[in-house]
Amino acid sequence: MESPLQTATVEELSASETSQTPRHQQLIVTIFGLYARETGASLPVSSLVRLLRELGVEAAGVRSSVSRLKRRGVLESKKVDGVASYGIVPGRVDMFTEGDTRIFSPRHSSAEDKWLLAVFSIPETIRAKRHILRSELTRMGFGSVTSGVWIAPERTWVRAKQQLDRLGLEPYIDYFRAEHLSPLELSRKVGTWWDLVALDTMYADFIAKYESLKVKWDSRPGNLSGETLRDAFVGYVPMITEWRRLPYKDPGLSAELLPADWKGMLAEGLFSDLHHHLRIPAHDYVMGVMSQK
Repeated sequence: MESPLQTATVEELSASETSQTPRHQQLIVTIFGLYARETGASLPVSSLVRLLRELGVEAAGVRSSVSRLKRRGVLESKKVDGVASYGIVPGRVDMFTEGDTRIFSPRHSSAEDKWLLAVFSIPETIRAKRHILRSELTRMGFGSVTSGVWIAPERTWVRAKQQLDRLGLEPYIDYFRAEHLSPLELSRKVGTWWDLVALDTMYADFIAKYESLKVKWDSRPGNLSGETLRDAFVGYVPMITEWRRLPYKDPGLSAELLPADWKGMLAEGLFSDLHHHLRIPAHDYVMGVMSQK
């Protein structure tokens, strides 16, 4: 089973994160996104505390972070077969599936693909909706042409429309399929619509942080001990937590429009290799912890 992650909540929690070390509540959301649906959308409190302890989070930190997630309508306290548990709030479960393709199988445009323009105008009387709309467009990989005109690869349209309709923003937006009529200028223009330098730096930081983990697992023997399963979990969850923001900031432009030394492809390859190495042993470790509740 491919590992699922939630989109909107994950990105809400990650949007203000600038540290290279994932915050406690982000790790919790990752654990629920990866493993909770397999267990009825809930995890025993004792199992969650133990798993977070392996990631360096004390019980008090778990309780504090879960409290914040409960206030945000992501998690709730419940009893499952008489066991104290935390569960994903009904109505949020489906949102945990929306990011699977984007995170684990990112797509890239080709040079022949058209563009999607989202043109919006929001009255001053409800200007707070502008911030919401711009934040959502950014989260979905749009770049800003001007304040009211945003651009993305055309394939973004269905997902963007669904999300913005869900937020009640559809009356303020028109969508257009477009092509740029000055192809020689296009590579320069995309650098003004998206902050590709900052994104490339984030990819480079990911590579620098996790390439040694790949080297370590490339040399692991085939037979995995209990300690090795734990090591996989301890490496996998923070790695996923840090990676998941990157595909949402990356519009998936065609290679022709990217800098020659673009780090994104190398980072995707590294992530794919680590996902391949760590997913199953990390899963087995979590299930082992769950069986001891």
